[in-house]
Amino acid sequence: MTEAVAAPTSVAATPRQVWTRVRGLLLALLVLVVAGITLATMRSGDEHGRLDPRSADRYGSRAVAELLKERGVSVRVVTTLDAATAAVGPDTTLLVTSPNLLAPGQRTELRAATHDSAGRTVLLAAGPPSVRTLVPGVTAEPAGPVAPHAPGCALPAAHDAGDVETGGFRYASEGLDAIGCYPSGGLPTVLLVEQGAGDTVLLGSPDLLHNDRLADRGNASLALQLLGSRPHLIWYLPSFTDPSATENGGGGTTGERGFADLIPRGWLWATWQLALAAVLAAIWRARRLGPLVAERLPVAIRASESTEGRARLYRRANARDRAAASLRSATRTRVAPLIGVPPRDAHSPSVLVPAVSARLGSPDDGLRALLFGPAPSDDAALVQLADQLDTLEREVRTS
Repeated sequence: MTEAVAAPTSVAATPRQVWTRVRGLLLALLVLVVAGITLATMRSGDEHGRLDPRSADRYGSRAVAELLKERGVSVRVVTTLDAATAAVGPDTTLLVTSPNLLAPGQRTELRAATHDSAGRTVLLAAGPPSVRTLVPGVTAEPAGPVAPHAPGCALPAAHDAGDVETGGFRYASEGLDAIGCYPSGGLPTVLLVEQGAGDTVLLGSPDLLHNDRLADRGNASLALQLLGSRPHLIWYLPSFTDPSATENGGGGTTGERGFADLIPRGWLWATWQLALAAVLAAIWRARRLGPLVAERLPVAIRASESTEGRARLYRRANARDRAAASLRSATRTRVAPLIGVPPRDAHSPSVLVPAVSARLGSPDDGLRALLFGPAPSDDAALVQLADQLDTLEREVRTS
């Protein structure tokens, strides 16, 4: 009797199976690349966008431009270095929105034009290379988060504005006639440097000029005073279509520029990173033995049972700190909209605690300890914390 021999089987994926698995990733990568190139091309011209005084979106700056116009300050938008340098003078303020995008030669030309102009130059988020050329003697330290800061200086504009949302780069000056304001980590985030009859203002972050932040704290006051000290404001939006934006800087002879010259360097690096991520994802998917199979649970689990199970895990791990942090975070998230605090400030003690105190008439110290205090020392303290948070939420809802 002859024994039947089974046909050999293979678990290796066929080319068709590999293509089926990776085609979605390749399509997504293609869409991302096309979208990136399209956005880079649109933003390289005169399109309205971030920090554009003609843009009314959240990151635009139309609000501050309109307020300046109401106060008699003319606002002129330029996108080329030649137009910006030709307009500087003793009665003008030159605002450079992206000094870090300028080529080395462009920075040198801008410095030469503004040094003896007797006007004001405002640089937004200028990093180390920009500061080194545009404001010699000033160094830029690593950027920090944007948060409310007190003036901490004698500058009249800062004194009148009060607390302002600043951050970003921090600046240090040596041997210069300078005034540093709004310190963060011991260094100012706003620096005014006197240069002859004029001056240069360094803002570590441009956030206070955005439409969605202008009305917060003293942002509008500081912006209007810094940008409205002269009757004319030149709003310089560096553009990749500027003929002076060559590799050796402004002032040189420019040749024919291809499409790749319009794409910012950051997008090229991002494209390479996305390509590498797609390759790694394709390798990962190709090693799988098959697609995931969704399986319905045999029974429905109630939310209360899930909560109890998670609580038992916390108790078994003696993780009172995590349990308390979860309870406080959930309470802050639910209470914030009830008292008019934006979601982004729901976990900020300096914003949430005063708002709750004003609603309930309770002292800040007790509320701060309740909402942002240390972890309970034992289980009884944890239970008491939960009861107090529940009571606080009920009082806010009924007040």
